Amino acid sequence: MLKYLISTIEMLITASVNIALVLAYIKLAYTNRSRLWVYISVIAGVVSAGIMAYLKNATKIVDTAMCNFVIFVTALAMLVIFFVFAALRKKLPRAGEAVSLTALSVIVAAMLLYALPNFLAYPYTIWLNESMVFSTNMLFKMIGAVLGALLVLITGIAVNRGAVRLSRRQAFVIMTLALSVNVLRQITVIINVMITKRFVKSSPVLFNIVKFSTNYADVFIYAAMVIALIIPAILFFRSLRVNEPYDNPAQHRKIRKKWKVIRRWSAAVVSCLVVSTVCITAVKAYVNKGVELSPVEHAPIHDDAVYVSFEMVEDGHLHRFAYNTESGKEIRFIVIKKPNSSQYGIGLDACDICGETGYYEKDGQVVCKLCDVVMNINTIGFKGGCNPIVIDYRIENGQIIVPVSTLLEHEKEFK
Repeated sequence: MLKYLISTIEMLITASVNIALVLAYIKLAYTNRSRLWVYISVIAGVVSAGIMAYLKNATKIVDTAMCNFVIFVTALAMLVIFFVFAALRKKLPRAGEAVSLTALSVIVAAMLLYALPNFLAYPYTIWLNESMVFSTNMLFKMIGAVLGALLVLITGIAVNRGAVRLSRRQAFVIMTLALSVNVLRQITVIINVMITKRFVKSSPVLFNIVKFSTNYADVFIYAAMVIALIIPAILFFRSLRVNEPYDNPAQHRKIRKKWKVIRRWSAAVVSCLVVSTVCITAVKAYVNKGVELSPVEHAPIHDDAVYVSFEMVEDGHLHRFAYNTESGKEIRFIVIKKPNSSQYGIGLDACDICGETGYYEKDGQVVCKLCDVVMNINTIGFKGGCNPIVIDYRIENGQIIVPVSTLLEHEKEFK
C-alpha cells in the first residue's frame, strides 16, 4: 500500500502544483467566458490520458519515449507562444487574450497527458499481476493509490485557493517559476529521447545533462513544492499588516473572516506539502530498505553480446545478469524459466513505471521492489503494466544471447 501511495505522489504532485498555479493565474487574468476553454482542456487531458493508458498497456502501438517527446515539445512551444502573446495583450487585446489563453490550455492538457496514464493504468496493472481476481493485497494496493491521488488533489486545490488570493502579478511570477522548473525537466527528457533515437549525436555535455536529471529527478519535485510554499509565505506576511478600513462591526467581522479563511488555506498548503515530502523521503526510505536484490550473476561477454546458458537458469528461479558500461554504469536484466514451459521470461531489471528499482523472488513469484506488484511470470517478456522492459535477444545452441547494443539502448533507465 505504501509503495503505491509514494509512487502516486511522485507521479502526480508536480503536475498538480503546476496546474493549480496555471488555473489560479487564469482566474485572475482572464474573463469568465474565456476561462471555459481551460476547463474543456482539463477534460480533454483526462480523457486523452485514459486513452493513452489503455493503448500503453493493452497494445504495442505506443512508443512511450516518442509520446513524451511530442508532449514536451508541444508544451515548450505553447509556453513560448504564451509569453509572446501575453506581452502583446495591451496592443492586441483580443488576439493576445485568445492565443495566450489557448496556449495555457494546451499546456494544462499536456501536463495531464504526461502525468496521468500510468496512474490510470493502476487498476489494470494490479489486477493483471495478481494471481486472484480479488485479494486483500490488491485492495491495499488500490487504497494506497487512491490515498496518494487524494493527497495530490487536495494539495492542488489548496495551492489554487491560496494562489487566487494573490495579486495578478504575484500569481504570474510564481506560475512562471514553476513552469520554468518544469521546462528544465522537459528539456532533459527531450535531449534524452533525441540521443536514444539517434536524432542527435551524443556528447559529454548532453550525456552529463541527462545523467544529472536522471540521477536527481526528485530535485524537480522538491523545487515545485518549494515554489508552492511561496504562496502561504506571501499571505502570511500580508496578514501581519492588514489595515483594511471598515465602517461598522459587521464589515470588520467580514474582513476578519476573510483572513481567517486565507490562513486556513495557507495552512492546508503547508500541511499537504509537508505530508507529501515525508512520504517521498522518510516513508520511501523505510519501505525500500526491507528487500535486498539478489546479487548479479556472472555471464560471459564476447562478440558484443552477453551469453546466458540454459543450465544457468534451468531451475525456475529469478536470475540477474548485467553489463557494465565504460562509464561504470550497470545495466541489469533478468531471466526466469516460465512454469511448465521450455520458454524463458527475459527483460530489463527495470520497468517504465517504477524505473530501475528491480525485481525480487518471493514464494515462487516475481515482485517489483518499488510498488510490490506481483508479476505473472508467464507475461514477463511482454510489454505492459509493471512488467520488465522488453529487450531484444536470440536463442542459439542452448544459449540466451543478449546483444550489448540492446542493453546500451536502455542505459538511461539505470542511474
